[in-house]
Amino acid sequence: MGKIIMSPSKYIQARGALKELKTYTQNFGNRFLIITTDSGLKRTQASIEASFNGTDKEIVFANFNRECCKTEINRLMGTCKIENCDCVIGVGGGKLLDTAKAVAHYLGLPVVIIPTIASTDAPCSALSVIYTEDGIFEEYLVLPKNPEIVVMDTEIISKSPARFLVAGMGDALATYFEARAAKQSNAKNMAGLLPAKSAFALAELCYETLIAEGYKAKLAAENQVVTPAVEAIVEANTYLSGIGFESGGLAAAHAIHNGFTVLEDCHHLYHGEKVAFGTLVQLVLENVPEEELYEVLEFCVSVGLPITLKEMGVKKVKPEEIMEVAKAATAPGETIYNMPFEVTAESVYDAIIAADAIGSDFI
Repeated sequence: MGKIIMSPSKYIQARGALKELKTYTQNFGNRFLIITTDSGLKRTQASIEASFNGTDKEIVFANFNRECCKTEINRLMGTCKIENCDCVIGVGGGKLLDTAKAVAHYLGLPVVIIPTIASTDAPCSALSVIYTEDGIFEEYLVLPKNPEIVVMDTEIISKSPARFLVAGMGDALATYFEARAAKQSNAKNMAGLLPAKSAFALAELCYETLIAEGYKAKLAAENQVVTPAVEAIVEANTYLSGIGFESGGLAAAHAIHNGFTVLEDCHHLYHGEKVAFGTLVQLVLENVPEEELYEVLEFCVSVGLPITLKEMGVKKVKPEEIMEVAKAATAPGETIYNMPFEVTAESVYDAIIAADAIGSDFI
């Protein structure tokens, strides 16, 4: 079977990068639909408008209604058609960016991705995670191509709450361990082929960067400054994790995240916060050596990622609810079946309870 590595056509990361948006997009048409939120617009509108000032390019702003669901995708597709736009630009967080990718896909238009936070590895991927209107995971929409351009303006990202950057580290934390599991089981990646060696190398570099730079980056982010550690973690959260998960493969951690979306107690959590705990559960399933497990636990505690169900918001552990999480994580077609051994709802339930006990003891 063939091997593949997938990537956006261009990944641009720099302080003040948004000020050059016109230059990056000048070949994509003359009228651009910019999907953002009220808060995103407040943070980026001046730079975007200044970039296009004095040109014949036109921009149309459209507000995002908070959930990457089919209703919202269809609504924004209608806006794009009415406004006769040539290109879709998403400015915001993970769900907004996934929505922008889906809108552009269905309309056959180029898409430019501009994260205002570095909270997930969604920006670089040819994938949109679709939820119900109530925020429950529904399906993966696999796209035929990655975004044309991903623009990471670290000046803007540094002004967002530090929790977003930390959540991105939680999402990135799973990348190496899931790619390793998929490699051991010879599983196909998101493109339906085997990972290229370079994909696994990027996944490994992602983990090494988190361990080396994560704590320093968190402290810098809390003070809204851009340091070399912040630049390194933004790249790890976005590019290294994005290429690593998509081309390296997913396994248990993200499936367990999907399982936790059925628990109302966990709806306040960001994607990466749930993925971080899912990573611990995967490591318990694998029965990894204590040294590796403790390194991950120490990292999570140092940056503020949850390692217990209590920290996940679960007020009281109810066996029947945890079993529902386990059943959702092992639903047909889930990525948990990329693990190199048999996985059942019962074994996932046991691993969740054990991971919670380990995390509680570690604290």
